[in-house]
Amino acid sequence: MGDAGRVRVLLVGATGLVGQGVALACQRSAEVAALTALVRRPGGLKGVGSERVVADFLRIDARVDDLAGFDACFYCAGATPIGTGEDEYRRVTLDTTVAVARTWADANPQGTFLYVSGAGANPRSRLMPLRVKGQAEEALRALPARTVMLRPGGVRPVPGTGTRHALLKPLYWGGAPLMKLAGALSPSLVTSNLALGRAMIALAGMQRPPQAVECDEINRIAAGRGDPAG
Repeated sequence: MGDAGRVRVLLVGATGLVGQGVALACQRSAEVAALTALVRRPGGLKGVGSERVVADFLRIDARVDDLAGFDACFYCAGATPIGTGEDEYRRVTLDTTVAVARTWADANPQGTFLYVSGAGANPRSRLMPLRVKGQAEEALRALPARTVMLRPGGVRPVPGTGTRHALLKPLYWGGAPLMKLAGALSPSLVTSNLALGRAMIALAGMQRPPQAVECDEINRIAAGRGDPAG
């Protein structure tokens, strides 16, 4: 752990909808000693303490020393299934995730790798996105590291954050009030990107975190109703 039990976090996917909220949670948390973003290109991130630049995540194994010195990796990167073919979705969601996780685990064998997956992830699902996410979960569990899979349902962006995908912007803009209401009425269906970050911070501080955390549990932990001692 970092200073006085606080966690040193490597954040992957800081510019995405989920990653923006997770970064915000880290910046606001007294439990985070340091926040570093793993990026392909330098610059462009606001409020993140530092960056580690790796142009090609699929070849990150050659940069293992650059990933050392962290207590937790918050992996929030991924591809939207809307408008993304299966080969590309698999490359981003499975191949790239596992490449980063394997290298990070080699550099930080005592750390925790927390992966934002999705509700219904199942390697035998008939739905391509859920099948690939399930396969990513299987591959991550096989690594010699502590791993936690977070499975949110819908993810609501908090003010100041949002999606970069043009096809999704109208959906989030128009559906934001309904998502907020759905999250209040049924926390098993919707969470926010900020709540995801708060939950990840709490899970990273647990000695024995659960292997998989569903949407309602994400909300419960984010609200401070989890057991930080694990």
